[in-house]
Amino acid sequence: MVLSVNTSIKKGTLKNTVKTIELNHTGVKGDAHSGHWNRQVSLLGEESIRKFEKEHGRKVLPGEFAENITTSGIELWKTHPLDRFTSGDIELEITQIGKECHGTYCTIFKEIGDCVMPKEGIFCRVLSPGQLHAGMEFDYHPKIFRIMVITLSDRAASGEYEDLSGPRIRELVKDFFESRNLHLFIHYSLIPDDPHKLDELLHKANEDLIDLVITTGGTGIGPRDFTPDVVKPLLDKEIPGIMEMIRMKYGAGKPNVLVSRSVAGVMGKSLLFTLPGSVKAVNEYLTEIFNSLIHMIYMLHGLDTH
Repeated sequence: MVLSVNTSIKKGTLKNTVKTIELNHTGVKGDAHSGHWNRQVSLLGEESIRKFEKEHGRKVLPGEFAENITTSGIELWKTHPLDRFTSGDIELEITQIGKECHGTYCTIFKEIGDCVMPKEGIFCRVLSPGQLHAGMEFDYHPKIFRIMVITLSDRAASGEYEDLSGPRIRELVKDFFESRNLHLFIHYSLIPDDPHKLDELLHKANEDLIDLVITTGGTGIGPRDFTPDVVKPLLDKEIPGIMEMIRMKYGAGKPNVLVSRSVAGVMGKSLLFTLPGSVKAVNEYLTEIFNSLIHMIYMLHGLDTH
């Protein structure tokens, strides 16, 4: 529920409550914080405000923390970047949870020495504009990360042995996202070492705006190893550093690792990683990829998380 809408013409000041705000593609029309950046619109929940009031014994009015939209009904700080809010035609996408507090620029911080906005306020960008006023309601849509896992193996596809690498990727990816309270859906395919079938799946992933594609198998130099050769022409940007670091880290003790031709890159709106076919390699590669995966996802969506 929207409790209040608030604007100001100068940064670092309290925002004034108004009847209606106009959301456009730069934020709140006429507000000091609007612009072509990630923090176009700020939201703060009544839940955070009441907690602050109890801790400091001071009544807080809507807009005193310089939030554009004061809400009730959800603990906003528990949401995540790329989640969305909709109300009629209006659509907002969360870009940041909290912010750095500069202290001297915040009116309420100067008075009390504390501020809740840097810890529990959230920021959004406007995807679809419209008029917003108190009493309107938002629907909350958590981001569901769509992931495609592809195993390439002639023998596993023919039933000669069980695919272990693809299920291991699914297990590790599921644990990674769920440990961060992120929602996901995984599509799994087991195909023979067939470049045409791989190409079809990758084009499908691109069309469906899959967030993350991970293949396993076909990264060596054997006669049926072609995965990087199919993937590379489809990449808009290659991310060479990840695979180079992995090969050097694990290849220092086991030179055979250096034969892997695994690649990483961006295909449209998808991050794409090609892993070797063994479970051991899957464990090693994903351990390193996970270190920067969320950062890569946010960068791909134009979010500055530095």
